[in-house]
Amino acid sequence: MNVHTTPSTKGYGISVEPLNGRIAIYRDNTLLAESTGAKVMYETRLPATIYVPREDVCVDLGAETELQTFCPFKGTATYHDVILDGQRLTNSVWAYEEALPESASIQGYVGFMPSAYTRVDLGENQLRAPEDGNISGPLIDWLMRGASEINTPESFTKALAEKMLEHGIAIQRLSILAWSLHPLIAGKHYIWEKGEAEISTNVPTYEIHDHPAYINSPLRHVSNGMGGVRQRLNDENPQNSFPIMEDLRAKGATDYVAMPLPFSDGRTNVLTLTCDHPEGFTTENLGLVFECSSVIARFYEVFMQRENAQVLLETYVGKRSGARVLGGEIRRGDGDEIDAAIMFCDLRNSTSLEEQLGRTAYINVLNDFFETVSGIVHDNGGEVLKFIGDAVLAVFPEGEDSIVARRSAQRSAVGIVEKLGELRQSGSDVHCDCSIGVAYGRVTYGNVGSRERLDFTVIGQAANIAARLGEYGKTIGHRIVVSADIQHACSSALPLGNVKLHNVSQPVTSFALRTSADAVLNA
Repeated sequence: MNVHTTPSTKGYGISVEPLNGRIAIYRDNTLLAESTGAKVMYETRLPATIYVPREDVCVDLGAETELQTFCPFKGTATYHDVILDGQRLTNSVWAYEEALPESASIQGYVGFMPSAYTRVDLGENQLRAPEDGNISGPLIDWLMRGASEINTPESFTKALAEKMLEHGIAIQRLSILAWSLHPLIAGKHYIWEKGEAEISTNVPTYEIHDHPAYINSPLRHVSNGMGGVRQRLNDENPQNSFPIMEDLRAKGATDYVAMPLPFSDGRTNVLTLTCDHPEGFTTENLGLVFECSSVIARFYEVFMQRENAQVLLETYVGKRSGARVLGGEIRRGDGDEIDAAIMFCDLRNSTSLEEQLGRTAYINVLNDFFETVSGIVHDNGGEVLKFIGDAVLAVFPEGEDSIVARRSAQRSAVGIVEKLGELRQSGSDVHCDCSIGVAYGRVTYGNVGSRERLDFTVIGQAANIAARLGEYGKTIGHRIVVSADIQHACSSALPLGNVKLHNVSQPVTSFALRTSADAVLNA
């Protein structure tokens, strides 16, 4: 059974009526338009708007500008500048070149922005005052009261669709495309379909922008600021159709709308609705959704901002550190003293590599190196705290077992050396080689820096020793050098004795770790 009733309130309305006799629109003493065929549009909560035939405009109009706006009843409006002597009134005239059925009578007409004119001669006509209209009901009540209690975009999407149905809006399908700030993911696409228990969530990568299905879709049309889309799907020869329309029609859809959901940062996201009522969406119901769209957009913006904050923190400071910052450790000095294994992994010969390869190729090598190191560290339970030039600083917190942390650091170091050796032997990356230092001790794990610029990092002697051990390994031909605290967790190690390190007051008992790739690496 198709629902198509609106609660007993005065709903959203739109009507176009002819004006009698001559009307004229002036800017000071300049006649902008004069017509005996003008019309007036009355729309809920908006001032009455006068439209005149394009041929009755008395001033020059500039070419179509880049600005476009969308209305689900009128269509996509295009804009023109008004050109007067020595003056250009930007985006002062709009027109619906392909008006939707509810507003077909204003196709070929133009409207003037209120800032473009100073007075209108209405002749014998009198315009009605705007009607506020009361469009409260289940959807509005929920957005004002209950929606804020929902804490995930999936749950919100499901509840939003259910409230639309409760309000009498005959939706068969609802989707939200929200763009994100993520190094790998372009955004999220939430889809609700009638009869399905769960929300479908698609997570497209940035390749979506080159995919044919997206290029020729309403989502791209709206996201690129080209206005919205309204398509009746029971017409025999629909205009401006997209391939997805045929799929929706085959599922019994009768009407489709895609409208912008603008975020406050300027990005345009997309809300789509598909109707299954034989007569399509009513003006009242679609007007309600359109009026609520800015509020709906803010809910999704909050969801995406929260996800973006988490993703960006994880991307730039690591998962554990990001969670701590989101958990409230945001002040300078916030942090803990922990016991941890610290690993400092440095790309060898980076200066000569940049000179040899050139900047672009060198950056590609550096990214591959970071990817290899980060993956192995994460697989062994560690966290990359930061990239320092061409080096990686990683931490393996002790947790409940210090031996586990030390072994994890040792496995990571050996795994990195062996993986880079395999890449060089296979020819996939002939340039990557490394030097690794690992130490264990008590460090401060938290925020340091200035008042305006903080860094979440580790500070302590273990971090300093790890960096110095890596440098020392380069001078003696060993790729992995560890302190005695780490050696206890290693299966085999070559004693190096007490080593004097730069800026470390006392000699450090050190060991070199052997790897299965040593013979190949030194060949």
